[in-house]
Amino acid sequence: MRPVPGARLSTADYRSLADFRYQLRRFLAFSEEQARVVGLNPQQHQLLLAVRAAPEAPTIGTLAERLILRHHSVVGLLDRLEQRGLVRRERSPDDRRQARVRITPAGARVLHRLALAHRAELRRTRPQLVDALQKLSGARPRAPSSRRPTGAT
Repeated sequence: MRPVPGARLSTADYRSLADFRYQLRRFLAFSEEQARVVGLNPQQHQLLLAVRAAPEAPTIGTLAERLILRHHSVVGLLDRLEQRGLVRRERSPDDRRQARVRITPAGARVLHRLALAHRAELRRTRPQLVDALQKLSGARPRAPSSRRPTGAT
């Protein structure tokens, strides 16, 4: 990484960076603990989420990219999830050398439980996360809105 010529950071900039990283770590610590509560490690949770969120059954290569892991690491995660009945691999009809990954009903139930907990935590911590991000980006924090959420009556 090369320094940007003439770039200066104030004490407030460092505080903003530190606070933003702190908020991210708090959420990640929450996420890791929730995964462990249901018997998964955090990467297994991430893999289930990536499979469920994909527009079509992803390949192992796609999952490796999404999780920022090596192919063989994803294979190991899949082996353990498949042994537990949470995912299944199928040969791609287009290219028999590729495996596509699908979440099973049991995997969907575990992921649903985790997703609900994560959504609730994000809703709870949203003000701190947004404030930290706005300070980091130099934006002024918005005043609380009196508008109703979209779709509210």
